[in-house]
Amino acid sequence: MKNKLDKALSAAVLSLMRPLVRILLRNGMAYGTLAELVRKVYVDVAYREFAPEGKKQTVSRVSALTGLTRKEVSRLLDDGMSAAAPGQERYSRAIRVISGWVNDRRFLGSNGKPADLPVEGVRNSFALLVKDYSGDIPTQAMLSMLEEAGSVRLVKGKVRLVRHAYVPSGDAAEKIEILGSDVFELVSTIDHNLSTETDDLRFQRKVSYDNIDPEALDRLKKISSRSAQALLEKLDKYYSASELEEGNGRKRGRNISLGIYYYEQDPPEE
Repeated sequence: MKNKLDKALSAAVLSLMRPLVRILLRNGMAYGTLAELVRKVYVDVAYREFAPEGKKQTVSRVSALTGLTRKEVSRLLDDGMSAAAPGQERYSRAIRVISGWVNDRRFLGSNGKPADLPVEGVRNSFALLVKDYSGDIPTQAMLSMLEEAGSVRLVKGKVRLVRHAYVPSGDAAEKIEILGSDVFELVSTIDHNLSTETDDLRFQRKVSYDNIDPEALDRLKKISSRSAQALLEKLDKYYSASELEEGNGRKRGRNISLGIYYYEQDPPEE
């Protein structure tokens, strides 16, 4: 049984690593850099999450868990772990701004849809929207980010929301940072489902067919995008309505996400 599990785990890791290594090679990251990062993560996870219950974690125990020497474990613990990239924070704040625009009545028109907003102003302006939903990011910086992503455009001096989504288009580094945040959420969900009781499973589903007519792909891709976007916008309203007020000291808010993805692949060569 153990041998069967090891084989399945090895196959899963090889499959998971292929697209990641493709990205790393395309962006000039050598194997040695990846190996050092993997060592850091091994030590950090073992130290923080695998201590015996009621006991403090030790370098020796981490060494035994990871297979690294105690000297190397100590070095990696002293180095610490890198903080989340600032682009991930910008990504989250841009999404919050769009969500606020879609759900906050102050920024809706009489038809219930996102209104065209004046850039500046103390009431119902883009500046107020950014202030309330993005923290300390300057108004013009957020406007530039959303314009570059094709989410907004200026129409007669006002900011119009033209796409209810934020997908970075011009900043390669920010696109790479989304790799860390979104794939982390998917793999963390899978990890939870592998290690929890059946009554606490998190939603993890996909629709998959392996013999689709190539001439139908363009149509199905468009249907998938429209349907997924509609579902996400509907859920965004439910999520927004349950968000705690900023500065609420009574409760600690939880972080939740739901991701939907489209994937296609050429058939393997005979």
